[in-house]
Order: sequence, then structure tokens, then C-alpha cells
Amino acid sequence: MRIGVDVGGTNTDAALLRGTEVLATVKSSTTADVTSGVGAAIRTVLAEAGVDAAAVNAVMIGTTHFLNAVVEGRHLEKVGILRLCGAATRSLPPMIDWPDTLRPIVDGGAALVGGGVNYDGSEIAPLDADAVRAACRDWRARGISAVAICSVFALVDPRMENEAAEIVAGEMPDAAISLSHRVGRTGLLPRENATILNASLHRLGHETVGAFRAAFAALGLNCPLYLTQNDGTLMAADFAERYPVFTIASGPTNSMRGAAFLTGLTDAAVIDIGGTTTDIGMLVAGFPRTRSEGAMIGGVPTNFRVPDVYSFGLGGGSIVRSGPPATVGPDSVGFRLPEKALCFGGDTLTATDIAVAAGLVDLGDRSRLAHITPDFARQMLAQMKASIETVLDRMKPSAEPIPAILVGGGSVLVEGLLEGTSVSLKPDHFGSANAIGAAIAQVSGEVDSVVSLEGTTRERAMESIVEEARARAVEAGAAHETVTLAEIEETPLAYLPGNAVRIAAKVIGELRA
Repeated sequence: MRIGVDVGGTNTDAALLRGTEVLATVKSSTTADVTSGVGAAIRTVLAEAGVDAAAVNAVMIGTTHFLNAVVEGRHLEKVGILRLCGAATRSLPPMIDWPDTLRPIVDGGAALVGGGVNYDGSEIAPLDADAVRAACRDWRARGISAVAICSVFALVDPRMENEAAEIVAGEMPDAAISLSHRVGRTGLLPRENATILNASLHRLGHETVGAFRAAFAALGLNCPLYLTQNDGTLMAADFAERYPVFTIASGPTNSMRGAAFLTGLTDAAVIDIGGTTTDIGMLVAGFPRTRSEGAMIGGVPTNFRVPDVYSFGLGGGSIVRSGPPATVGPDSVGFRLPEKALCFGGDTLTATDIAVAAGLVDLGDRSRLAHITPDFARQMLAQMKASIETVLDRMKPSAEPIPAILVGGGSVLVEGLLEGTSVSLKPDHFGSANAIGAAIAQVSGEVDSVVSLEGTTRERAMESIVEEARARAVEAGAAHETVTLAEIEETPLAYLPGNAVRIAAKVIGELRA
């Protein structure tokens, strides 16, 4: 038995599965502190299914907690930044492409010291241990407790980063250290940015996972805890404490994986309508289509592989204004929907009220909506549907009609076939597809590196990268014997001498019992 939980801006969803059977799903309001809402959702779903907490084998949580921290610039630590670069890269200092609002919150001072390697693994300069120690003394004196270490071409040879980490650990025993070769992909600045973000979230990661564990103990759950990653796969809780940044884009991915599970479709458009936003993405071979460029997180460029999802302000909590002109959203009452919507006794006309007035869903007190005319309700529903169809047309790979899967509690806002689709499905448990996606997730490992084929063969180089990805999957909680290769990319770098090739590999495995 598994419990999947997905924390959104408006609602927290929970689903209890036995194998592939969905036993119960619940939807409750997201709480300001997140963890109490998660605890309440788990308690309710166990009660609905009549299952004892001791029977649960694992809990999987997808949370927006860390993304919200970055977007809002709250609960972040100042980070000491150590770049191993020798005389190279100094024209582009760390955090040069960060927004002015976020940089002063996180910037704990940067030290650019001797070190780094070229694409073929040769040294740019020897590691300057004395400069590293001097930087540590400065950070320690200023109370900095998180350090991000980034070396030029660390993905080719991470040894200098590891050596620098040993020095930092000796000088700052209690510091949280993030290494770029474990966080980002090829590309110095985006990889460094991702590492700094991860370091800034370390304390919040420790506190959040600790709070989840405390809530589980109070519920009588004695089972492993996992958090969902950006690519729809899982990582163990202790791994998530070290790499909280990997959870940043997990929400839309969970919904897409849940949609694939509930319908059996592996190639389709997924339209996830929540309380605040609508997220539209494409399923390819059962997994979300990923963006070719990196993710922009709180205005910070990174090179994470994240779902290619278009989000816009339309959901059950979207505020409706009669105009003229009449509009829906993009602002929303969010998790205050149960107290603000007219049908629940509130004072704000929302998209949910329109759906209730039109008879699409039975919620609250419909008599409070007597002033909403049928024509106005139809006009607003048509406007919402048209905005979804416009974005769907942009996301589709071609003009040909494709299947569409509608999930999320706000899917009640859409009636009938969407233009440009061959079928518009709303499966059972559509409102909790995100929690189901979390519950069925697997574990992955990923490596992206540049290798020189001088003195080796292409096959050996690829095998080495895949083995490293397998090791990372096992570290994240996968059973070694179930790990299989999901995808591998090979890009010859013709502009570099020495027969250089960029190889990116991703493996996926089942949870270790």
C-alpha cells in the first residue's frame, strides 16, 4: 500500500493505492504551514478506506514548499559560493544573472580560486587550498552556514569539487555543502545557479522533512517517506534533505503521470486545472515531454530538465468580474475558496460559482447564485474553454487532433470536446490525479557529462555514464536489480578537439522494499 500526496497552492490531495487499485482519494485545503494539511489529508484518506496506518508501506509527497520559498524569497539561507576556476570565467562572476530582488537575500560572498579542469580533464590550475581555507574563515566569521562549490567542467572530473568539500568540511564542520556535479547539468552558470539554490534551501529542506516525519509519527505511520522530483520520479527523504531543489517542478509532473496511469494513454495532452492555475503539457511514452532549455526558477536561470508545461491563471478559485468586459482570473482566491466563493457563503464570484450556477457540479448553496443568468454562465464557461484551447494549440506537436486528458479539481469547468482534440477524457479520480501520480512514481538517476574519446571507445564511455546514473538511482532509493536505461543522448562536440562527446543518461527503477 502506498499513499501519494500532492500539495498545491489551493488544495492538498491524497490517494491511497493497493498495487494499482485506487482505494480512496481526498481533497482538502492547503494550510499555511503545509505539514498540518498533509497530515490531515493522510488521516482522512486512511479513514475513508478503513485502513490502519500500520498497513501503509510508503508515503510519497509532491510539494510546492521549496518553489514557493524561492519565488517569495523567504526561508532562504545566505550561501558562500566557491568557484574553482583559476584565471578562467572571471568576467562572469557568480549570481550575475540573478534578479536584483533575490540576489541580496542569498548572496553570502563569492570566492573565485585556483582549480577547475578543461573539457578533457586536464587541470586549468591546481586547487588553491589556502584560498579555500581563507574563504571559509571569512564565511565562518559572518555566520554563513551553507556553501555551494562549483568547478569548471566538474561533470568531466569531480575530484577537485570533492577535495574542496573536504577542506570546507574541516574548516566549517557544521556547514551544509552542495556540489555542482551532483546538482546541475553541463553549462557553468546555470549549474552554479542550481547549486546555490540548493544550498540556500538546505535548512528549509531539513526542517520540512523533519516536520513530515513528526507528522507521520503522530499518525502512526512507520514506513519510508519519499518526495517526488522534477521528472516525476522519487527520491528518499534523506536524499531530499540534501537536494531539496530537485523537488521544485514536481507538481505538474505528478498530474501528468497520474493522468497516464488513470487512462492507460502514453501519448496525449494533459490539462491539469487546479484551484489557481491551469497547467498544460504533453505525455510522450508515458512521461512528460521535457523542455529543451533549462528551467527559470524564481527568475534564476538553471539547467534542470523539467516538464514542458505552460501555466496560466485559470482555476476553480479564479475571480470572475462582470465587467464590461467580463473576465475570469488570472487572480485567484487560492486556498481561501471554501470561505470566499459565493456558493460557500463568501463574498467573491469565482469560476467555481459559475460551474455550480451552470449545473456542472453540485457544491455549496446554489440558491446564493440565483442572480447569475444562464447567458452569463455560458459566456464565462466559453471564455474559459477558449483560453484552454488557445494554449493547447500552442503545445501540440502538430495540427492533427490528439487525445486530451482533463485532471484536477477544476476540470469541472470544462464541458464537451475541446477543439483540436480527438477525445477529451475525464477519468475516474480525475480530481486527485496528482496524488495518484506521486503514489505510482518510480526512482531515477541521471548523469550529464562531457567525455573525451581519446584512449577509450564510445561504448565504454557510454557504459561508464550509465553505471554512474545507476549508482545515483540506487542512492535515491531504487532497487538495483530493477534499474533500467530510460533514455540516453549523445552529442558530438565538433568545436572541441580530442573527439569530445556530451553524453546524458537517465535510468529508472522500482522502489527498494
